[in-house]
Amino acid sequence: MSVLVVLFVRDPEQAAEPNRAGRTGAPYCTPVLYRIHAASALLVVPQFAVATFALVYLVDAHGWDAATAGRMLAAVQVGGALARLSAGVWSDRVASRLRPMRLLAGLTCGVLLALSIGAYAESGAAVGALLIAGVVTVSTNGLAYTAIAEYAGRSWAGRALGVQNTGQNLFAAATPPVLAQLVSGGGYPAAFAVVVAFPLVAAALIPVTAEGGG
Repeated sequence: MSVLVVLFVRDPEQAAEPNRAGRTGAPYCTPVLYRIHAASALLVVPQFAVATFALVYLVDAHGWDAATAGRMLAAVQVGGALARLSAGVWSDRVASRLRPMRLLAGLTCGVLLALSIGAYAESGAAVGALLIAGVVTVSTNGLAYTAIAEYAGRSWAGRALGVQNTGQNLFAAATPPVLAQLVSGGGYPAAFAVVVAFPLVAAALIPVTAEGGG
């Protein structure tokens, strides 16, 4: 496959073209991309918090069998994939990446809040919230990358996506060890409560006004 890529993949001819914001200059002269980068990095935290600790939480806090929990979480991964596809279709239909991204960030915040409250109460409702969180927390990934590429424009898209991926990877790598310390010190409820703040701040940072929305 790599040989075929070398032989046949070619860059198209590039002409100077405006990005989605209508600018032909460097897109980092405005705060739009910085805010999308920051929001995307923050939204990685709940995604990796759920992905890393869902199995051990179900086993340790709710007494699930590890195999049963694994099968359930595999189904959640399928749901997450469908959520990403659905978010993409939604954003195409409304001609916006950032407004759906903000709404999904708010939904993520609400689901994680329900998870935190359920975990404090040692309620079975926390399990339902956790499984929903496994779907919702991954739903914004495609929107963020598409928004970055569109706002950067063709001549800056590679650099902008490199910055995007690097920032997300840094937050993804930091989330499991930091959250593990919170779980060890205050338990799952405290750890989940801290994670709620990340999508909340992300929703505030997403620059929906750059698309002409509210």
